Amino acid sequence: MSARRIVQSASGLAALIALVFALGTSGASASTPSGSAANGGAVSTSVLKQLSSKYLQVTGLASAGQQAPTDAQCRAQAGQPCYSPQEIAHAYGVDQLLNRGDNGKGQTIVIVDSFGSPTLRSDLANFDAGYGLPAPPSLRILSPLGTVPYDPTAIPDQIGWAAETTLDVEWSHAMAPDAKIVLLTSPVDETEGVQGMPQFDFLLNYALRHHLGHVISESWGATENTLFTPQGQQVFNSFENTYARAAAQGVTAFASTGDSGASNPELNGTTVYPYPTVGFPASSPLVTAVGGTSLTADTSGNYESETVWNSGGGAGGGGISQVFREPFYERALPRSVQSVLGGSRGIPDISWDADPSSGILIYLSFLSPAGYYFIGGTSEGSPQWAGLVSDLNEFLHHPIGFLNPYLYALGAAGVGFHDVTVGNNSLNGVSGYDATPGWDLATGWGTPDLAQLFGDISSLAHGNHSMKSMVARARAMNR
Repeated sequence: MSARRIVQSASGLAALIALVFALGTSGASASTPSGSAANGGAVSTSVLKQLSSKYLQVTGLASAGQQAPTDAQCRAQAGQPCYSPQEIAHAYGVDQLLNRGDNGKGQTIVIVDSFGSPTLRSDLANFDAGYGLPAPPSLRILSPLGTVPYDPTAIPDQIGWAAETTLDVEWSHAMAPDAKIVLLTSPVDETEGVQGMPQFDFLLNYALRHHLGHVISESWGATENTLFTPQGQQVFNSFENTYARAAAQGVTAFASTGDSGASNPELNGTTVYPYPTVGFPASSPLVTAVGGTSLTADTSGNYESETVWNSGGGAGGGGISQVFREPFYERALPRSVQSVLGGSRGIPDISWDADPSSGILIYLSFLSPAGYYFIGGTSEGSPQWAGLVSDLNEFLHHPIGFLNPYLYALGAAGVGFHDVTVGNNSLNGVSGYDATPGWDLATGWGTPDLAQLFGDISSLAHGNHSMKSMVARARAMNR
């Protein structure tokens, strides 16, 4: 069946198909970036390890103090880029929206994490000052399940979650400076398997019940196989009902695919399954799964090239679900891809820069020395895509909602993405998947190229966006 026929069969997408097939024819000085702060304070390897997680890689201190180093300074002094928000926005064309004033005004991004960060508000303020960004209209931190004191000695994972929370808030804001942000925190540590997942599902439903926002970012997950228990099945069922409710309300949900390539942790969190696996909730057909790349751009943010992220012990997650059947929007993919999928859901859907060596910075002050830290991981992608969609929602004057059918229609038409065709996500002795022209199991359709698409994207604003009928079709095809 053709891409045109499949997407037209989903309510509300005929206008998009007309669009995509028509398109188919047509600074201050900073301290030295290094592993040690200019004031002599060192960042120990053990602290860096605590800061990192299965979706997040913190590799070192770029600059102590409140002034953000420039990308040029990072390249000269640390031997690697540290892309600014302005450079990332330009590389992926998000500045096409920002420059015309569509910067997320009237939108709210919902972020879900464990614990949160004890210094989030001040860190965001310093990050904004360092990069010349305005403060968000509001940052609400809600904890409907309660909180626990910040004490990494008692709960070592708190330091990693604090870094994760900081990344999610600072960089979703960077891509949508005028969007409001709601952070929902859980007092339970999500690790692997069922642990922490019911609490996250509660928070997602809390956001939907209270209509907190139209874009959700989730930079966490559990290996599907660690949920192959009766309790795990309840998690799958409950989350799928939640995501169906989100799509019916016009809410876009993003989830990162993880940093272990085609390998993923077993329940013990240390060893990996010896065969390809994927993480949930990224594998949900009702979620947009975000993989990872290594971006090359110049110090003005001009895009040069991209490969699959696979370096430094991490790689962009991607593969074939062992739980979910192939959704309707993937059935337009070529027969060669269909033979690999075997009737199952494949991820990622799209990607974003994730390589710590081609990475970005976050400002942290809950550890010493306070300053800007190099960061990477697929956790970068979910919040930044959430910011992009917030900008797009403002531009369209309505929430775009369930995103995947749009992505696959655009991808089938060959527009809207930087197609990543180099690299693979094999890792930890587990054979992964190669990047190929078009959609693949390493980077999906690739990364956004909004500049290519922008001239005609207003056509997205026309047509009937009936999410209920679209979600009903997606769920029926996945039973």
